[in-house]
Amino acid sequence: MEQDSRPGLPPRKGRGAVTNNESSRFNLSSHEADGDWLDVRESLDDAPPKLRTQVTVEAAKSILNFNKSPDIPFDRSINAYRGCEHGCVYCFARPSHAYLDLSPGLDFETKLFAKPDAARLLRETLAKPGYRAAPIAIGTNTDPYQPIEKRFHITRQILEVMLETRHPIGITTKSNRVLEDIETLSCLAALDLTAVAISVTSLNSGVSRILEPRAPAPAKRLDAVRQLRARGIPVHVSIAPVIPAITDHEIEAIVDAAAKHGAQSVSVIPVRLPHEVAPLFEQWLEAHFPDRKQKVMAIIASLRGGRKNDPDFYNRMRGQGPWAELLHRRIAIAARKNGLDKARFALRTDLFRRPVIKGSQLELF
Repeated sequence: MEQDSRPGLPPRKGRGAVTNNESSRFNLSSHEADGDWLDVRESLDDAPPKLRTQVTVEAAKSILNFNKSPDIPFDRSINAYRGCEHGCVYCFARPSHAYLDLSPGLDFETKLFAKPDAARLLRETLAKPGYRAAPIAIGTNTDPYQPIEKRFHITRQILEVMLETRHPIGITTKSNRVLEDIETLSCLAALDLTAVAISVTSLNSGVSRILEPRAPAPAKRLDAVRQLRARGIPVHVSIAPVIPAITDHEIEAIVDAAAKHGAQSVSVIPVRLPHEVAPLFEQWLEAHFPDRKQKVMAIIASLRGGRKNDPDFYNRMRGQGPWAELLHRRIAIAARKNGLDKARFALRTDLFRRPVIKGSQLELF
């Protein structure tokens, strides 16, 4: 599939990706959400039609994913949804939609999949005799509190299983919708079974709106930090990703705001552009920051060993070279200045109690 060569494609209101037209690793057919609108765009007098979110129920056979990556602090995770309506153009999970014969572009944020059997599948997994408890991460691929959570409540059901079984879980989100589960989270936190990471990439609502078009405004996320901490729930603020020449100047201000709202720690990750994310990101730059596109991509190349992306363990999270060194030095200084450099979130595993599955022999006892 050839990349669209037309310069300056207009942004889609309320969406992050500019098109569905990007290179595919799998030679899949091209898809355009809500029809081939690009083919007829020139004949339209008004703006392209509004893209509607479609949700497909997925009959998943399993829900717990295991990994052996040495540069992440967990070995298991749950993805309640595929795709993410937040529409963050930089999302490194976008390429996963290609496996579904869908585009990592607009399809990723408009054609979503929900797994309503997640809680049942999780209980069945935890009930297996050989299962050993360790922290589960949720929200590391797509956001567990994206807008469709209001309809499906899959994340809420997973948290209820965690509380029932006294199992540790770490949550990453950029949505204040996490507050809707604050009662369950508070109960989990009282047992040292949970911590929440809130992603804040910019304090500028205008930048946030085009970077993460359907995610809550930065002020709402910071208020979520405040409310979670008021209930004794451990909170980390993740400045991820940092985009050179667009958001990097805000690092110290974000750290300061995080501290004032009660966060206990902070971290940064420079932007990653795996597979189809790179051409989508470049189209986004052309649409929103054409004057800075070359500078942004040049700095990213310096971070990634001369490439648009570096998939190597450790380097992928930290970057390399002088720009990366300066980035991490800045966050370390800002964190120390605001007292956010000492918190450690150690979740307990010794409280785990295996669930009893209805109809099993254990139910007799």
